[in-house]
Amino acid sequence: MPKPAAARLVLAPRPVPAAPARTAPPSTALLTVAGGQLVAAPRAGVERGKRRAVRAAWSSTNPYLRLLATPGARAFTAGNLIARLPMGMLSVSAVIMIAGSRGSFALAGAVTATGLAATAAVAPFTARLVDRHGQARVAVPATALAVLGSLALVLCVHLDAPAWTLFVAYAATATTPNTGGMSRARWAHLHRGDPAALHTANSFEQAADELCFMLGPVLAATLCGSLFLEAGTLVGAFLLMTGVLIFAAQRSTEPPPIPRTRTAVSPLRAPGMPVLLAVFLATGAVFGSLEVVSIAHAGGAILALQAAGSGAAGLVYGSLRPARNVHHRLLLCLAAMTALMSLPLLAATSTASLPVLALCLLLAGAATAPTMVTGMTLVQRATPSGQLNEGMTLSVTALLGGVAAGAATGGWLVEHTGTVFGYAAPMSAAALALVVAAAGTHFRRPSGAEPAAPPSPAA
Repeated sequence: MPKPAAARLVLAPRPVPAAPARTAPPSTALLTVAGGQLVAAPRAGVERGKRRAVRAAWSSTNPYLRLLATPGARAFTAGNLIARLPMGMLSVSAVIMIAGSRGSFALAGAVTATGLAATAAVAPFTARLVDRHGQARVAVPATALAVLGSLALVLCVHLDAPAWTLFVAYAATATTPNTGGMSRARWAHLHRGDPAALHTANSFEQAADELCFMLGPVLAATLCGSLFLEAGTLVGAFLLMTGVLIFAAQRSTEPPPIPRTRTAVSPLRAPGMPVLLAVFLATGAVFGSLEVVSIAHAGGAILALQAAGSGAAGLVYGSLRPARNVHHRLLLCLAAMTALMSLPLLAATSTASLPVLALCLLLAGAATAPTMVTGMTLVQRATPSGQLNEGMTLSVTALLGGVAAGAATGGWLVEHTGTVFGYAAPMSAAALALVVAAAGTHFRRPSGAEPAAPPSPAA
């Protein structure tokens, strides 16, 4: 019988404690389906996608973001805003510079009035050249001539030249192109056939006008007061030239030039255009008389409230869906402007409180931008194809003529009846614009049919 093996003492190795299980890091990926398969998508990418979706949704609901998303729109808008700011600077700067150096507000007013009259006479011809030869080819040299006129005015004032040289120098600035009209022409070219986009674009441009007329005088007064008398004119000329160069460099959005044929007629002879120009003339009288009377009654700073109300109303108006019948829309806007222009008159006659008058001016401005937007829309429709710059410049010329007439009327009323009853001038001018528009709509289209938009140059 075999002997059993001797027992051996075997020391088993000490068990090594197991390492604590590591907690898996939170997943940085999300499961999603792509192409019928389950795949992992990075969480950061998903979050970026959500943010892009939110921005896209906001853009789809905000008409102004959609408008500025047009290729090339932001570039030419930036240049145009820079070029448009001197509109509210140069005349104020000229008045401060001439009155401060010569001690005569009468001379300063006469010089600026001469420049306004020269601009009204020259601007339509400049716009006609723009339509024929293109914005870049005409706007840049025309702006250069205007800037030379401003520099000549500065030299004449600084060197104490004879008074007649001031008139000649400032009249040379009349070649300044209508930058707002050129910008509106670009929007009309980019969004032809899209009335909603054009409505938003016209509202945006009107709000930009109001912003420039709010900031321009403040900037001019600050520069002339804090630096030297010529500073406002010099800075305004520099901004004008810089903005036009940036604007003209955006060739991809420029409307194609259309040579004028022998059979082409002036926009003045287009159906409905004389009535629209008469409406713009009366609307300009609203602005001119309101400005003079308000300055005489409470100072110029209070006018900023009217411009602020107009700019805010313009932006809100542009975000709304426009009514299809533009002529009826114009009548409603003019009726609202007539009613709201009665508020400053009521405030001035019933109370001497400046805050109440300021509130009434803010409310009165709420109807001016919608009126201008609707009027510009009708001008775009009435102007023959290829003459948009000339047509819109004619409307601006009528507006400037109305501003001059309204300022003269408002000044006469202030001098002979006082500032309180002077506020009857803007209300009466608004009522006149309403009557002219209603008569023109009745006699031109008894059936109330809406005219078709003019054909595009590329059609």
